Amino acid sequence: MEFISVIVAALAGWLFGAGWYMTLSKPWLAASGIDCDETGRPKNASPLPFVLSAIAMLLVAGMMRHIFHEAGIVTAGAGLLSGLGIGLFFISPWIMINNAYGQRPFRLTLIDGGYATFGCAVIGLVLALF
Repeated sequence: MEFISVIVAALAGWLFGAGWYMTLSKPWLAASGIDCDETGRPKNASPLPFVLSAIAMLLVAGMMRHIFHEAGIVTAGAGLLSGLGIGLFFISPWIMINNAYGQRPFRLTLIDGGYATFGCAVIGLVLALF
């Protein structure tokens, strides 16, 4: 059952990210500096980022499940709050460091850090529910 919960949680986090970035696609594209064609779609688009993000979601959900098990996190509220904390205090600062050294706009950090924060909250909620 734990393996299934990790897959479901990873899928939920990935789907949340799809919605997040579809909603924020224009500001994200502008902040990321990705070249776009005349229709506003990224040039040289590849499926690789989607595949890598799915793998990353499995890794994040798997480690979060392990942490939750060891910490005794079993309620929906605790899962949501713990996931939120992991995204906000572990992943988002790392994104900020990478973007700062790469001299990327802070807006990119806010968009990507927001996904890390709320995406982990979704993963944490799903893990606690399963």
